[in-house]
Parts: sequence; C-alpha cells; structure tokens
Amino acid sequence: MNDASQRESFAFSARVLGALFYFAPDSEQAAPLVSALTTTDWFTDWPLEQERLLPIAHALRSTADESLPDAWQRLFIGPWALPAPPWGSVWLDRESVLFGDSTLALRQWMRDNGITFEMQQNEPEDHFGTLLLLAAWLAENGRTTECDQLLAWHLLPWSQRFLSVFIEEAGHPFYVALAQLAQLTLANWQSSLLIPVAEKTLYR
Repeated sequence: MNDASQRESFAFSARVLGALFYFAPDSEQAAPLVSALTTTDWFTDWPLEQERLLPIAHALRSTADESLPDAWQRLFIGPWALPAPPWGSVWLDRESVLFGDSTLALRQWMRDNGITFEMQQNEPEDHFGTLLLLAAWLAENGRTTECDQLLAWHLLPWSQRFLSVFIEEAGHPFYVALAQLAQLTLANWQSSLLIPVAEKTLYR
C-alpha cells in the first residue's frame, strides 16, 4: 500500500465497511452510506472487479419484512445472543469471552505504536467495524506499516470466519450482501499484504 491512490481506495472501502458494521443504519454516520449502497451505482467506484460486485449490488437493494434498524439491533446489540459476535476475542479466546487475551494483545500493540482510539462506549477495541475504521485512519495518515500489522495480526486471522458465520445467520438481504462485500474486499487486501497473516486458533 505504498501508492497514494491505493491507500486512498483502501481507506475508502475500509471506512465504508467499518461504519456500516459499527453504526446503526439510521445513524448520522451510516445512513448516507446505506442510501448510497441501495440507490446508486456505487460498485463503479469500489476497488474490485465490477462483475463480482453486481450480484452484491442487486442483493443490497432487496426488500425484507424486517426493517434494517431492527436487523442491526438483532445482529449487533441484542437483547438475545448475537448469531455472529463481531469481536475478535469471541473467536480467538478458548472461552469465547469479550476482553480476552487477543484484545489485550491488540491494546498492547496500540500502546507500543502510540495509537489511541476513542470508543463510543465501554466495549472491546476488537470490534470488526472498529478495526476497519482504525485501518482506514492509519492508511489516511500514511502509517502503512501499522496498517499492515493491524490487518495481518489483529483482523484477518479471524475476520473471514466471522463473516462466514455472519452470512449464514444474518437473515436479512442487506447484511448478507454487506458481509459478502466485506469478504471479497478483505480477501483482496490479504492478497496484496507484504507480511504474512498470523495463524491463530479459532474456537468458534
């Protein structure tokens, strides 16, 4: 990601995906993105081949009986058990707990690199959406090495498993398609990484 245009396209896609996975679809941060994905030809600007994106674009525009805010509440907030929890330690910790060892390792890495990231509430920093937003910020600020480390050590080791389960369990066409878009995009990032992705045991 040494090329400026490559960093820009990476940051764009990471920021869009991060916001849509982290913020409610009717929030100030996500609502314009939901509108863009459901009403525009956004796929012409996405850094992937259009033929791979057209089925996703079609699915994003599908209607459902369940409202988008209700689906987001069910998938990311509760009150019932989340079908695919979006925190890394749930997948990486033997006990599938929040604030597990992988979260502590992420915090230590952030401290070592002078990275501070304000969370909106008291929750782990290893939320899938949060890590994408952090990756976008690192790329935008020219911190390519740290961005690659974040992906290879703290996001990619578990994210494809999370997305696979999320797609199986989401039950709403918009979020199924969003996760499919994330799968393709993260796989593309991984193929261009200059450092190997850490191999970690997954417990879910």
